[in-house]
Amino acid sequence: MGEQITQDAAQASASDTCVKIAVFDFDGTCIEGNSPVILVKHLASEHMLDKREIAHIIFWALRYKFHLPQTEHKVRRRVFSAFKGKRVDVVDAYLEHFYYDKIKPLWRKEAIEQINRLRSEGFVIIAVSATFEPIVRCALNDGLYDYQVSTIMRTTPDGRYTDEVEGKPIEGEEKVFAIKRLADEKFGEGNWELTYCFADHYSDIGVLSSAKNPVAVTPDSTLRRCATRNGWAIVSWGGEA
Repeated sequence: MGEQITQDAAQASASDTCVKIAVFDFDGTCIEGNSPVILVKHLASEHMLDKREIAHIIFWALRYKFHLPQTEHKVRRRVFSAFKGKRVDVVDAYLEHFYYDKIKPLWRKEAIEQINRLRSEGFVIIAVSATFEPIVRCALNDGLYDYQVSTIMRTTPDGRYTDEVEGKPIEGEEKVFAIKRLADEKFGEGNWELTYCFADHYSDIGVLSSAKNPVAVTPDSTLRRCATRNGWAIVSWGGEA
């Protein structure tokens, strides 16, 4: 009996010192809309994308909307063809301006309120997103997140962007692996738990399932069915900040 009490106390102590993480998807969860799609429209308006590439991207967007299989790294290449061969600092500055002009106004007030509440309770806030890293980095620099994992594009030795993804796009099951890599690196393996995850799309079922408390945010029909079946929380967010 004494040994059991000691073990229980040790486990409780370990739980108390465990870093508690809240993960937020970016597109469709924290912001209203999809930042890569908004970026494509912006690039098209500035004649920075070939019409053929735009047609392929629109086709991808339709497949995404109707839950049909698609290859994420190919569409990332098509979007980033607008920046291929350009200096990293120039492109990052362009995407930073794009974020503050087009994306920041789309932040949902409910997302900001939830982030602030969880941070006040001691949670570490991590963004996870398939969108391009310079875009999500702006929200990180504004203090909305503590860490972020997002899709990184490969660069050349002389500091120019290619249209190739570095590693894998941060989507689907890769979100689970990316969060684990980051959390293990920052906090040590076994020293953290994924307490909350907020996401909106059926492709996020894997990362939602890995959280103690999954929250489906204004979910699509497939995710809503999954959330209902599994007893997950479902919330409706829609007000821009």
